[in-house]
Amino acid sequence: MEHNARPRGRPKKAPQDQHTRRLLIRAGLRHLTERGYTPVGIEDILREAGVPKGSFYHYFPSKADFGLELITEYDSYFRSKLLSHFADASLGPIDRLKNFVRDAENGMAKHDFKRGCLVGNLGQEMGALPPDFRARIIAVFQSWQDITAKLFIELGVDEPHALAAFFWTGWEGAVLRAKLELSAEPLRTFADLFFQILQLRGHLK
Repeated sequence: MEHNARPRGRPKKAPQDQHTRRLLIRAGLRHLTERGYTPVGIEDILREAGVPKGSFYHYFPSKADFGLELITEYDSYFRSKLLSHFADASLGPIDRLKNFVRDAENGMAKHDFKRGCLVGNLGQEMGALPPDFRARIIAVFQSWQDITAKLFIELGVDEPHALAAFFWTGWEGAVLRAKLELSAEPLRTFADLFFQILQLRGHLK
């Protein structure tokens, strides 16, 4: 048997390749949460990442593939954030949701409300995006709703999945307004009214 035969399959990327790829992804996340997909050019990403021109296609076949990768990265990050709050068994469901709302507001304030939700931003641009973005964006929102519905099931609300859909529809709108107005007020207005609804339904003391 030949012991030094070349292993099959796609070769692993070198550590430097992985590092450069991460730089591109981080730059993409920053630009798309601030400006959206359509206004941002590949040159903007390369300049931000400090990567030479012409190198982009070594890591991503196209800008569309890059955009889909950014959705995956953002979804992974955001799902982790949701689960870290909603799975905190030391707190009741309402306090877990309040902590998420507070954390999200602090996150936007950290960047002077110039950065919004990447997935929400893309949803606003859907008419100008590649068609396969639509199903991916819908799937991401659905996954966040499903996580939130589990919290509402624990709270004992009627129609938890519908309430989770209502929360995310309103919350994404509030994030958009907060970015537009450079203010936390839209986030607080929506959150206060949402908790009032829960109180009226007997789920908040």
